[in-house]
Amino acid sequence: MNTDKMPELGFGMMRLPEKDGAPDLARVCAMTDAYMESGFCYFDTAWPYHGGKSEPVVREAVVARYPRDSFFLATKLPGWELKVPEDRDTIFSRQLERCGTDFFDFYLLHSVEEGSHYEAYESLNCFRWGAQKKAEGRIRNFGFSFHGTPELLEKLLDDHPDVDFVQIQLNYADWKNPLVQSGRLYEILRRRGIPVIVMEPVKGGTLAALPPAAAKILHDADPSASAASWALRFAASQEGVVTVLSGMSSEEQMADNLRTFRNFRPLTEEERAVLRKAAEELNGGVPQIGCTSCRYCCAGCPQVIAIPDVFRALNAARLYPGDRRADDLYRRAVSGPRGTASSCIACRRCENSCPQHLPVVSLLQEAAERFDGSAAL
Repeated sequence: MNTDKMPELGFGMMRLPEKDGAPDLARVCAMTDAYMESGFCYFDTAWPYHGGKSEPVVREAVVARYPRDSFFLATKLPGWELKVPEDRDTIFSRQLERCGTDFFDFYLLHSVEEGSHYEAYESLNCFRWGAQKKAEGRIRNFGFSFHGTPELLEKLLDDHPDVDFVQIQLNYADWKNPLVQSGRLYEILRRRGIPVIVMEPVKGGTLAALPPAAAKILHDADPSASAASWALRFAASQEGVVTVLSGMSSEEQMADNLRTFRNFRPLTEEERAVLRKAAEELNGGVPQIGCTSCRYCCAGCPQVIAIPDVFRALNAARLYPGDRRADDLYRRAVSGPRGTASSCIACRRCENSCPQHLPVVSLLQEAAERFDGSAAL
């Protein structure tokens, strides 16, 4: 894989600004223009993002407006949609149509981890299929996004050593997280010389809106730097990282990220020490739910619970027990046709689809006990 022209900042098309329940095309186009004009050109989408609307928006905002050789386009094969081998080509053809392209610069097996996803990719020979698509010129670089254990990653790379890259969740808060194990996954890839693409460098926005004590540590070290910029610089400062994806959902986030990467400065040893201190405070303070708002849990919820929004309210309640804003967040999370936390029937579809391996059902029970008895819904 030739990484010479890879941009350090990738535009993740997972959390785009919305209007009337769909990505706001005008705003996405404006953000795309700002991004491209700054010299960056890597767009990352996927089959399920925005309920299947992200890939078509990429076509309208990027593919239809810029020469095909001026940007990199990445998308992913959804293992949970695969039942028979023919599904691979059916979905792939649909993605080419959705994105308005003849090929993908980067194509990934989506969310490989222990369980049904991994089993589907192996039983349907998806790694061999990807290599065939690469030989046909329909894929330029083939890899996978990973949410499993270091042991599974080692096995995958032993079994499939010819992948061009691997995408992992990597941020300073999860470096030693026993569930995510960012540090161990990164070290495996570095040892094997495999290029790394980073997802969740800001942990779904969590590292952009830190608890006060952790935020003060970063502010005292550099009052001019945003919390998000610290997280992005941490990820991009690791050797072997070729692109850091940021799921930008506003013009302000785009502007801040572009400032960080236009004149990128790797972290100094002193700054690394500051981040270690912030991580210790973050991980040792009030426990927060490590939800990144990917919303994979929402798609199959029979009670239509907006789980990430409920968790946002619960995190606020944990941090500020007496603040009524947590109740306001919860009311918005369960408004309209959406279910309350107490409507959960413990089917655990959410837990089976959660890349962070969260105990969603028990957390919803905590939210139900905190909110449903007192919130005026």
